[in-house]
Amino acid sequence: MYIDKQDDPAGGGADAPSRITFRLDPASGVPTYLQLVHQVEQALRLGYLARGDQLPRVKDVVGTLAINPNTVLKAYRELEHRGIAAGRPGQGTFVQAAPSVVPLAELTGLRKSLLGWLRSADSAGLDADGMTALFAAALRDFHERRAATGAPRGTQWEPPGEAGRTA
Repeated sequence: MYIDKQDDPAGGGADAPSRITFRLDPASGVPTYLQLVHQVEQALRLGYLARGDQLPRVKDVVGTLAINPNTVLKAYRELEHRGIAAGRPGQGTFVQAAPSVVPLAELTGLRKSLLGWLRSADSAGLDADGMTALFAAALRDFHERRAATGAPRGTQWEPPGEAGRTA
């Protein structure tokens, strides 16, 4: 999945360009409309989109990606169903709700750490699928252990037996 952040020189509004550009991965096995939905959700989590931002217009997405307009409409209906976006007749579709966003400086540090981990995984001989599998398993274990201890999200928490360890 790819998301391109675009600057918004017009400062928002119905005539302003969208702040993201959709990209498709035909080899992913994920339906096209869900790829669009996931990209909007990811852009919100990363702070590329905020409440009130306009999503790309259906005709622009269709022209850029060469897909059926009904596919884009299905994605936008799904975003509306999830409470993320709302259509405004004659104006377009706009973000109506956004999750809390981690500050950019913190995201930058996390990304740098993750890139270091990816380099280590690559050096160890893992391919992209192996990295994804390892990350998914570690994430699942993390959530299961945190849930078992009752530690709230956003707190400093270490799994039992890992206190005092350094990376």
